[in-house]
Amino acid sequence: MANVLTPQGEDFPRWYQDVIAKAQLAENGPAKGSQVIRPTGFALWERMVDEMDARIKETGTENASFPLLIPESYFTREADHVEGFAPELWMVTHGGGKELEEKLAIRPTSETIIGEYMSKWVNSYRDLPLLLNQWCNVMRYELRTRLFLRSSEFLWQEGHTVHDSYEDAHAFTLRILHEVYADFMENVLALPVLRGIKTEAERFAGALNTFAVEALMRDGKALQMGTSHELGQNFAKAFDIQFQGKDGKQAFGWTTSWGTSTRMVGGLIMGHGDDAGLRVPPKLAPVQVLVMVVKDTEEVQDAARKVYDELKDAGIRVKLDHRGDVAFGRRAVDAELKGYPVRIEIGPRDLKNGEATIASRVEGTKQTVPIGMLAEAVAAALQGAQDQLWDEAVARRESLTNDVSTVEEAVEAAQTGYARLPWDACGVEGEQRAAQSAVTVRVLQREDGSVPDSLDESGLIAYLARSY
Repeated sequence: MANVLTPQGEDFPRWYQDVIAKAQLAENGPAKGSQVIRPTGFALWERMVDEMDARIKETGTENASFPLLIPESYFTREADHVEGFAPELWMVTHGGGKELEEKLAIRPTSETIIGEYMSKWVNSYRDLPLLLNQWCNVMRYELRTRLFLRSSEFLWQEGHTVHDSYEDAHAFTLRILHEVYADFMENVLALPVLRGIKTEAERFAGALNTFAVEALMRDGKALQMGTSHELGQNFAKAFDIQFQGKDGKQAFGWTTSWGTSTRMVGGLIMGHGDDAGLRVPPKLAPVQVLVMVVKDTEEVQDAARKVYDELKDAGIRVKLDHRGDVAFGRRAVDAELKGYPVRIEIGPRDLKNGEATIASRVEGTKQTVPIGMLAEAVAAALQGAQDQLWDEAVARRESLTNDVSTVEEAVEAAQTGYARLPWDACGVEGEQRAAQSAVTVRVLQREDGSVPDSLDESGLIAYLARSY
C-alpha cells in the first residue's frame, strides 16, 4: 500500500488528497473552489443524510425548500449578519442578458430568506414552535480551498426555528447539539466530539451564542463538525417575526439556526483513515460487506451469489464483486482504499472445505468461517469494527489532550492536539495572542465537561487547538 498512498506520518495533507483521489471520493470542479463528489463519496453523504434526517425529524422538525437566490436588501436588515458574511457572498448581477435592478446573493446560509417567510407564517403563539430544516447547497467565497473541508460550494442541512420564549429556544438549540449532532457523530461516525460554547470571536454573525461539536483528527488538528446558534430576537426584529401571546400582547419570536455539511465527510476521512485508505464505521458504511469472488468459476459465482442474497435478506448493506476480468489483488486494494468494513472472500479451495474467508478492514485480520456461520460471524465483525474505531478515537483524543496553565503552554501543546486551559487564564487577550500562532479556542466547557448556558458563567475551561 506504500506505493498507493503517501504515509500519514510523512505528509498528512498529501495523504488526505491521495485518499480522496484513489478512493474515488471527489475531485475539483472547473470553477475555483467547486467540487465534484463522485458516487463513492456521495454514497457516504447519503448515509449521513439518512441518519441525520431521521434524528432531525425526531425533534418535530419538518423539511422545506427555500430559494437559492436572495435579494441583497435582505442582508442589510441584520447589521452583524451582513458584516460577517459580506466577504463571502457570491452575487448575481445579470439575468436574461440584462442587468438586474437589485443584486441577488447566492445563499451562504438562509436566515434572511427563511426569516422573511417565517414572519408571514407566524401570527399566534399557536403557530409556535415553527421548526424547519432544508437540505441544500450553499456558496461562500473561499481563498484557500480543500475538498470536503473548505470549498466555495458545499452541501449541508440548515435548521431554522422560531419559539415563544428564550427558554424554549435555548433548550432546542442544545437539543439539536446533543440529540442530533453529537448522537450521530459519536454513535454512527464513531468520532468522540467536544460539546461546548464558542467564544465571542468565534460566534456566528448575528447570534447571541454559538454552540459547537468539535472532533480531533489523526494529525492532532481540530475540525468543527457542526454548530447550533441561539439567535435571540435579533433576526425576529430584523424580519418582523411577531406573534400574539396567550396574554393577547404582541411579542417578537426567539429564533435558532443550526447546520452540518459535507465537511463531515472530511472528518470521517481524517478521523479514521490510515495508510491503507478509508476506514468507514459499519453503522455508516453504504457497503458494510463486500462479497468477493477469488476465482471466476461457475461454482464460486453461485456460492458468492447465495452468500450475497442471504446477507442482504438479513438486512446487511452488501455488495457483490463477481468480476473475473480484474485481478483479485487489485480488487482487494480497491476495497481497502474505500474502507469497506468487512470482505468475504470465496474461492475454489474455500468451497471445497465448505468455508469462506472474512477480512476485517479495521482490525486488519482474516479468519476462516464455515459458510453456514457467515451471518453470525459477519455481525460480530461489524460490531467489533465499530467498537474498535470508537475506542481508538477516544484513546487518541485522551492522549493528545494536555492540561496547561498559560497561553504560551497552550500554544505549544496545541501543536499536537488539544490544550486545556482555564478560561480565566486565557481570556480574550490570550485568545488573540494564541491566534497569532494559528491556535484558536475551539470551545468552552464547564469543569465537569458539560455545556455552559452562556459565556457569563465562571470557572469555564477552554480547549485550544490548531484547526481546519
